[in-house]
Amino acid sequence: AELRTVHDEDYIEDIRELSAAGGGRLTSTTVVGAGSWEPLLAAAGTCLAAVDAVLDGEVRLAYALVRPPGHHAQPAQADGYCVFSHAALVAQRALDRGARRVAVVDWDVHHGNGTQECFYGRSDVLTFSVHMDHGPWGPSHPQTGRPDEVGRGAGEGFNVNIALPLGAGDRAYAAALEEIVAPVLREYRPDLLVVASGQDASTFDPNGRHNVTITGFNHLGRIMRALAEELTGGRLVLTQEGGYARAYAAYCVHATAEGLLGRESTLADPIAYVPDSVDPAPALAAVRTALAPYWPL
Repeated sequence: AELRTVHDEDYIEDIRELSAAGGGRLTSTTVVGAGSWEPLLAAAGTCLAAVDAVLDGEVRLAYALVRPPGHHAQPAQADGYCVFSHAALVAQRALDRGARRVAVVDWDVHHGNGTQECFYGRSDVLTFSVHMDHGPWGPSHPQTGRPDEVGRGAGEGFNVNIALPLGAGDRAYAAALEEIVAPVLREYRPDLLVVASGQDASTFDPNGRHNVTITGFNHLGRIMRALAEELTGGRLVLTQEGGYARAYAAYCVHATAEGLLGRESTLADPIAYVPDSVDPAPALAAVRTALAPYWPL
């Protein structure tokens, strides 16, 4: 019943039955096995427990550290290792429990097409995706992730895609949040902030081509904490998304968590320095142009 708040009933049953039958391939990148059903429920349920803890006032900040990720899963389509859409489930849970408006900020290196698709025709969830400009990658991901995908119908203007150029690093990601995400959030005034927190934008991640360091992730965490304090009484829920440089991703998650607690990173960066030289201005200008009819930037 909880999964049905975001996903089609037939799709849910197909996943359950496929797992019970021994598993199989859903897409070129997404596989379930004979033992997948229970872990899938555990991941989705952990994300719902996180938002419930925040909504119940037990905590103001919760991080659902789960696998698999979820932000590519659409209402009836698995994609990109994702089966159920965790950030979307969190946002919908908050609405069902009385929130009027929820905002989702996704900084995974890949476009959060699943979250986008779940709310593309709605204005009660404002979705942001900051990602590598990779475009669509096949039938399971037809969305482009480009700035002109702004939503449809009642949701027009409430989907924001910030597609950054190859190699974008700390400065570009911070600029995306500070120059686009923050001012739109201040206009929208959400009751809850949700972050789809992927670390695959990190330096040398095999599934990304961006150069965000642990210092950069720490800064992103501090930005989101400050925005939550300003706009939502500190109410902030994060769901774990990608991150495939397994050793370095651990440092990035740690640094993100310290930033969310309002602290600078205490870890020394274990990898070589990569020049933070990509100019984000052209990419951000394209976003401003697409959003001009909807938000004063």
